[in-house]
Amino acid sequence: MTFEQLIASKRDGAEHTPEQIERIVSAFATGQMPDYQMSAWLMAALLNGLTADETVALTGAMVRSGRVVDLSEIHGVKVDKHSTGGVADTTTLVVAPLVAALGVPVAKMSGRGLGHTGGTLDKLEAIPGMRVELDAEEFIEQVREVGIAVIAQSPDIDPADKKMYALRDVTATVPSIPLIVGSIISKKIAGGADAILLDVKVGSGAFMKTIKDAEALADALVRTGEALGKQVHSVMTGMDQPLGTAVGNALEVAEAIRTLKGEGPPDLTEVCLALTGKMALLGGVAADEREGRAMAERALRSGEGVRVMTRWIAAQGGDPYIVENPERLPRAWVTHEVRATRAGYVTATNAEAIGRAAMLAGAGRATPTDVIDPAAGLVLEPRIGDAVERGERIATVHAATDARCAEAEAMLLSAITISDVRTEPPPLFLKG
Repeated sequence: MTFEQLIASKRDGAEHTPEQIERIVSAFATGQMPDYQMSAWLMAALLNGLTADETVALTGAMVRSGRVVDLSEIHGVKVDKHSTGGVADTTTLVVAPLVAALGVPVAKMSGRGLGHTGGTLDKLEAIPGMRVELDAEEFIEQVREVGIAVIAQSPDIDPADKKMYALRDVTATVPSIPLIVGSIISKKIAGGADAILLDVKVGSGAFMKTIKDAEALADALVRTGEALGKQVHSVMTGMDQPLGTAVGNALEVAEAIRTLKGEGPPDLTEVCLALTGKMALLGGVAADEREGRAMAERALRSGEGVRVMTRWIAAQGGDPYIVENPERLPRAWVTHEVRATRAGYVTATNAEAIGRAAMLAGAGRATPTDVIDPAAGLVLEPRIGDAVERGERIATVHAATDARCAEAEAMLLSAITISDVRTEPPPLFLKG
């Protein structure tokens, strides 16, 4: 079949064979299938869907479009964690050192943020000197020597995903569960991980706004990963308010350090300990999640997670002294205190709008080419369910200029609802 015929068959709701999907992906990755035809196929796939078998075939073809990192010479089960994206999702900076402290190798490839969601690489690059562009040999050597490495995806790994995602971003074809699954799982398999923990976010600050959509995504991710020979486990965590108090790159690094020292926000600490326990089980060092959780708590109390983070930063060229002296991190030129306009209880937050407020402060990107300010962001104070007085400080904006602070403050105030009647905080875990 020609590319035009393949597009027409998906437009009409037909199911592709694995060979047909392999041809589409391979031809697009190598430039034989032009963008305009791939755009049409992506839209047909979004509108008519892909079956479970088609999703597995798509994901496998994307993996085979480039190099697969071979981590077999590293002893133990190599684990990776992926979050589907949220506001102030600092968990990797806490969980990765804790998991490595338990003797489970952490080999992770991460991305940068776009829009209201923050990227792990942006947070790491807020650390002075930190390198995230390591080649495969450096990546493998660091995991072997330090037990942990978090890097950017190299150009020869899953090139089909890079091209497809860029096209999806400008053709309104991002919100397709099969296409999301292919993008996530192909990168994880190409990165060489043996086991994958998927943190599927749900709520106002997540891509998946409803439990139903999040469950559909989680099920498809697990099913596809397992069909391609990987251990995969998913959890669903709430994103109706930011996790922790800091939103912004250097601010989140500082909060991650406090959390590893046992001084972090309770919600961030709880989610990180739970995720670490699950990764300990996947990594084969714990018999069950309860034992994994206990091991995570010991690593936190003993300070071993802090020591691993220090070694990790040094290994990737960063300033390890930020762990003991977070004031060495970038600091904003201007800070504005945001105060409550009335007394009452915080009853709701629009987490996506809070993320956009941080973006207005300079912490995020509206387009992939935007330059971020590593020092910019927000520090939130009351949480959903907390009482506030009129004039009480509810947040602090960090930015380069007063104008940026003012823009962020206006967005932030519109994102926080204060009412007379108290409401219970939303759950941290919705499933898993």
